[in-house]
Amino acid sequence: MDFSCNSKTFRRCSRWKKTESSGDLSSLGPLANGTKQDVDGQTFIFFDDYWIRYYEPPADTLEARKNLIESLTRRTFHHTEHGINTPGHALEGARAAHDRETDPHKKRVNAAMLAGALFNRATDIFRTVVDFGSKGVHISRDNELMRECGQCFKEALDLGTQVKHYSGQEGIDELWGEPFRAFSVPIEQFYESRFIKIAQAMKNIDMVADTMKDVLAPLPSFDGADTLIDYFATAAKYECETMRRDLDNNFLIWPEFVSASERLAEFPGQPYQDPQMPAWMHSTGTKLLYDCKSLIEWIALARVPMQLSTELFTDECDQYRAATQRIPRPVKKAT
Repeated sequence: MDFSCNSKTFRRCSRWKKTESSGDLSSLGPLANGTKQDVDGQTFIFFDDYWIRYYEPPADTLEARKNLIESLTRRTFHHTEHGINTPGHALEGARAAHDRETDPHKKRVNAAMLAGALFNRATDIFRTVVDFGSKGVHISRDNELMRECGQCFKEALDLGTQVKHYSGQEGIDELWGEPFRAFSVPIEQFYESRFIKIAQAMKNIDMVADTMKDVLAPLPSFDGADTLIDYFATAAKYECETMRRDLDNNFLIWPEFVSASERLAEFPGQPYQDPQMPAWMHSTGTKLLYDCKSLIEWIALARVPMQLSTELFTDECDQYRAATQRIPRPVKKAT
């Protein structure tokens, strides 16, 4: 299996290697954010040291905005904790349950359920507005329905701090705020913010991968893990930038991403290659490698950085590094 990133799918991975003197996009030098470049019939846009696959924003119509909001709402619920996708018609019940709850742990969950109901109510209203427009009934931004729609989105955004990622480790405020942003700003501006978040997510992926490689590099029992980590990080960055509706690329990228994830998760290491390492320490390193895989996967799929989860992972890596450095090593005799 080729893990050198020279496969047809990853033929442009050099665009992320800023020190390369050759390659499609890596040799262009310092660039301003928002710079675009065409390579092999595909357009890329530059933000914060990363070239990202560029998708043209749709025309800013009510129909396009409705489709975008519906898609973002589904995506938000897909990446957050279970049980909070409350239907919009249950908003009053969700609010009453939240108001009467006194236990702080339960109240957080009720707040997340209320936020879900508010998001769905806002999406329902906007969908109705667009349906009216298709029948020739045009509703202005100052209309009571539109004001209620905006208020529901805003309140859901405020409650978003109570909503956790499905991993349970943290909330993703930036992801939770996307439907409201799609409602309140021009679509072209929303797309630009999407590219910025993807660049931040890619930087987060590289940071997690580099941290894991640095921890395992001195340990002979994990020889070969760095190649798998690099390959998965590259696949994750491609997945991060690729829209689901881009079927031609998605049919290539998704299998690469999933298979690279599986290979990394299945990496057993060589527990007997380092006789000084206790068995429990090798198993801990294997678990940490799996945690690295999971975190990169979460970031790539959410397409936003996950700072708290990254901090927790980095702390675990530091503790593991300190433990491995305490392993006594035989002193080589002078010759």
